Amino acid sequence: MRPATADDMPVVGSLILARSTWLEERGLPSWRESAPELARQAENPDGDVWVLAEDDGRIIGCTTVQEQTPPWGWTKDELDEPAHYLYSTVTDPAHRDRKPGTVMALWAVDRAAREGRTWVRRGCHFPELVRYNETQGFTLVHEVRRTHATVYLMGRRAERVTDLEERFRAL
Repeated sequence: MRPATADDMPVVGSLILARSTWLEERGLPSWRESAPELARQAENPDGDVWVLAEDDGRIIGCTTVQEQTPPWGWTKDELDEPAHYLYSTVTDPAHRDRKPGTVMALWAVDRAAREGRTWVRRGCHFPELVRYNETQGFTLVHEVRRTHATVYLMGRRAERVTDLEERFRAL
């Protein structure tokens, strides 16, 4: 995992479009219309967007990690706990069998623990993603209605992941 740069924008955009095609083929909503905007986030100088790259540098996933949980949908006590917040996680469907999304989620859990955070939180818009995130150890904490959509807010305690290096090598 490494911070994304402006040079990664074309590859991240292609990755988002590949995942969008995969979603559309299954009758699921995609990010196609917002792909250029999402890809531009890679040039954020604050390093919020991270990419998962193979040894040869090929990017097979990306995620955004923020230092704070968004203020809506969480209780005051929850917001007072130190947490990282994940969103916009996208992986190359060609590498789906190697579970790059799980590796990125576990990397975030380990990173949060190393940085003294208590939680890793994330939000998603679809029950299918809730079920997928649950396979990574996340638990549904809140369902929040935002404008015209339901957002499922999830959390997992930060902890050291002892087999993370092995998981990276398996990619």
